[in-house]
Amino acid sequence: QVQLVESGGGSVQAGGSLRLSCYASYRRYCMGWFRQAPGKEREGVAAIYTSSGSTYYAYSVKGRFTISRDNAKNTLYLQMNSLKPVDTAMYFCAADGDCSTFDFAAWGQGTQVTVPS
Repeated sequence: QVQLVESGGGSVQAGGSLRLSCYASYRRYCMGWFRQAPGKEREGVAAIYTSSGSTYYAYSVKGRFTISRDNAKNTLYLQMNSLKPVDTAMYFCAADGDCSTFDFAAWGQGTQVTVPS
C-alpha cells in the first residue's frame, strides 16, 4: 500500500502563503489534496493526474491554490496563496481513485494549516 507523507503545514496570517509537500512511496496515477475542518465534511481541494498533468480544483480555491508534482521525486505540492481563515483545516495528501471527483482511495496522516481570523 502506498505511503503518503505530508509536510509544510503551519500557521500563517490571512493573505499569506504556504506550500504543502507530499512524498509518495511510489508513483501514483492520481494524486491530490483534501481538507477537513472540525465539525465539517471532508472537502476535495485539488487533484492532478500525474502523467497528463490534468488538474482539478475546488471552486473555493481556484485562482489561489496551485497543485503540481515532481514525478522524478514522487512528490506532490500544493502552493496556497492569499490564504483566508476559512482555509483553516487539516490537509491530507491523497492518491488513487478518481481525481476529477476528488474520490481518493488512500491518504496520509495530514498536516494542519491555520489561518487566524
